[in-house]
Amino acid sequence: MIDFSISDEVKEVISALYKFIDIEVEPLRKKFQKELENERYLYDENGVYVQEVQKALKQIREKSAQAGFYNMFGDPRLGGNGDEYGPIAVASIFERIAKKYGVDLFTMEIFPKGLFSGGLTPVLLGMNKEVMEEVLPEISSGETVLCFGLSEPDAGSDVWNIRTKAEKDGEHWVINGTKQWITNAHYAKYMMTFAITDQALVDKRQGGISCFLVPFDGETCTATSTIPALGHLGSATAIVSLDNARVHERYLIGDLHQGFGKALHGVDIGRVVLAAQCVGVAEWALEIAVNYANERKTFGTTIGNHQAIQMMLADCALDIYAGKNMLLNCAWKLEHQSEFPIKEISLTKAFCTEMVQRVVDRCMQIHGGMGLTNELKLEKAWRWARMTRVPDGTTEIQKRTIARRLLQGDMDF
Repeated sequence: MIDFSISDEVKEVISALYKFIDIEVEPLRKKFQKELENERYLYDENGVYVQEVQKALKQIREKSAQAGFYNMFGDPRLGGNGDEYGPIAVASIFERIAKKYGVDLFTMEIFPKGLFSGGLTPVLLGMNKEVMEEVLPEISSGETVLCFGLSEPDAGSDVWNIRTKAEKDGEHWVINGTKQWITNAHYAKYMMTFAITDQALVDKRQGGISCFLVPFDGETCTATSTIPALGHLGSATAIVSLDNARVHERYLIGDLHQGFGKALHGVDIGRVVLAAQCVGVAEWALEIAVNYANERKTFGTTIGNHQAIQMMLADCALDIYAGKNMLLNCAWKLEHQSEFPIKEISLTKAFCTEMVQRVVDRCMQIHGGMGLTNELKLEKAWRWARMTRVPDGTTEIQKRTIARRLLQGDMDF
């Protein structure tokens, strides 16, 4: 029997996270209220978080690590506690946090950005033992963050189209290329860098891509510029230039020519986490809209008594109910079935990212002119929701995957 319920232990973890946020994060939110509410103070002239905010984010990471949250989903072989939490628990925790706090920069720092492409990511399991002993302590403590260097100007959804190359030179690899849309690049110490090491295998789409742990040295590996989007004055994403970056062969992650599989696995699991956040943010927005509909009066009655508003609220509920059950069903299959649910992951990512923007958009409409301001953070959530439809595979790429699985006979739901 399919059971989506979470254990009392997971409920206690969620309660402990709420307390942690109240004690450790809320005071920082109040201290940096001006920066969080006005991006003119959040970013510097280069679109990078100002130093004071960077220090606050690092403080949250380190406090979270000390409290046992930062690495709670990390691979146990790297020192994390991921074996204690199945996919249903992971999805539920991310959904509950987003439902309570919405889109919040500081709260999202409790866990590594790109949960399965940062922090104690399984990608790092292929590291040389010597390198692992060198870098894991600073990664697990939250002192150092990583970034995931896969996407390029001509390689987004079609990652086989990457152009970054690594050439062997004695005991070193020399890497040249450009990475784009790299989250955390301005703040990371290392980039998990995917590069071509055998062009013939890449041309056949049979391998030929390897992964390296490349340090940012400010000369040969540099975050050159931020990529602001949707009216933001800065962002956490950037372009990275690799200009004869030399790394010793011991910094190869995993098997030579076989780094691509690691990249895909990290992206697949990350889609489930993103979907959980989308469900939570949609619930957060609907609660705000319901409260407003019960308070705001027009034409002698609260707007919740107007049928047009009722239809919008009901449509939000329909979307959320469908998205949440799709998410939990996908997580259940990840947890209990031996076959990796490729179709269900794409279904969940596509639906939930589209769903959250529909919900937030309706909730903004219910608020009228107030919804266009950012007083209630709905406008901020709308921009976040719009962006979720592109990373980790666009909606169209997810639909292509779904269709291919159907045509291959995967007709179970």
